[in-house]
Amino acid sequence: MTGSLPVGDEGVPAERREPVRFPYDGSEVAPAPVGDEALALRAAGHAAQLRRQVAKLPTRVRRRVLTGVAAALQESARGMEDLLVLETGKPRTDCRTEVVRAVATWEAAADEVSRVHGETVPLDGLPTGDGLTGFWTRRPVGVVVGVAGFNYPMMLASHKIAPAIAAGCPVIVKPAPATPLATLWLVALVREQLTAAGAPAGAVQMVTGGAGVGRALTTHPDVAAVSFTGSAEIGHRIAREAAPRKVVLELGSNAALVVAADADLDAAADAVVRGGFYASGQACISVQRVIAVEEIAGELERKITERLPGVVVGDPREPDTRVSALIDEAATQRVCSWIERARAAGARLVHGGTRSGPCVTPTLLAGVPDGEPAWDEEIFGPVVCLRSVPDLDAAYATVNASRYGLHAAVFTRDLGAALDAVEELETGGVVVNEVPGYRCDIAPYGGVKDSGTGREGPRFAIEEMTVTRMAVFRR
Repeated sequence: MTGSLPVGDEGVPAERREPVRFPYDGSEVAPAPVGDEALALRAAGHAAQLRRQVAKLPTRVRRRVLTGVAAALQESARGMEDLLVLETGKPRTDCRTEVVRAVATWEAAADEVSRVHGETVPLDGLPTGDGLTGFWTRRPVGVVVGVAGFNYPMMLASHKIAPAIAAGCPVIVKPAPATPLATLWLVALVREQLTAAGAPAGAVQMVTGGAGVGRALTTHPDVAAVSFTGSAEIGHRIAREAAPRKVVLELGSNAALVVAADADLDAAADAVVRGGFYASGQACISVQRVIAVEEIAGELERKITERLPGVVVGDPREPDTRVSALIDEAATQRVCSWIERARAAGARLVHGGTRSGPCVTPTLLAGVPDGEPAWDEEIFGPVVCLRSVPDLDAAYATVNASRYGLHAAVFTRDLGAALDAVEELETGGVVVNEVPGYRCDIAPYGGVKDSGTGREGPRFAIEEMTVTRMAVFRR
């Protein structure tokens, strides 16, 4: 890996480098360049100088860049997959999915470039509009800062960079300190495509570093919009400090899966196991709370428990592994402490709850009471909590009692119950008879309450990164 950071059009040598470590065994993957606040300010200033030039890039040029990145990423897919396994510690199958989804995101952004448009306005609907013609267009908002989480670093960066290019905005991306390598590679591919298309490489920049770098970027006076993926605590602080800039926040959740009395219990149990433990549970829409109608709760628990021994725990480089080490030891200790807290508060440990080397084993807890972080907060680990309730009304109320609201799922054969879920659940997305972790990258994605504000997905992110401009003409 290079010792330079992609700042400006040519890149800037970093004054120091720090090792990125493989979460599974702590070995060094590669040294990564580390930025600082001065470099963040330099990147923001360069982006501001390019703002008008990038806004005027023709649609065909932006499309060429986006399709070029998709193709280059597809060509690099296996190498990127290997790097993601080492950098994040996620199982290989999840890293492969990340690359596939990232390619799809760049392709979708390319599709949306020609749809950034406005419409006419019938001003003569009021007497004051007689003789006037009006229309509005969407204009680039200006410099965008994208801050990505560690769990899907390259894909999350793609969801910030690709829409910014499509919208005509220069963008600066900041990856999580633990996972900069795949994003460095991605940004290098993007800058190559910008240069090949005759656009400035500095339209996309990247600065690594800690909280000081993030604060310098998100509060810079030349920044017009911030897109952040991470914890609610940090997201709330960014929203306060970044005002009056536009802010898109994806802040995680403790996703619920509701199981009705008429549900296909085998399908529901499969979904709990598949949706609760992918990416070792480090996904904001992984299944954390299973809320089952009491008449089938016992049978559902039995079916889930039967499946848990089949979840392979171990080295993420192995193709069969489904749960591996969390991002670092601090995260592992926190998850283990939340499990023990729940047990001390009266929860029943059905399965797991131990460590296998560096890994937390797939864990099922039953009857976790309100007030415990394993139920109330985002555990971000391979832990699922099961609770029984009298009926679907109680189930939906239990889902809504959370301070989070990103995605929820319901398993039922009753169309009316499913439509009730869409109507009643206070979440950004409702998924019927599938895991709440289902996300189509072209769909609007985001939450309500403490799960954030604004929407991702190329079409919707482009709207967040543009502003309307009204034009009025008197004949």
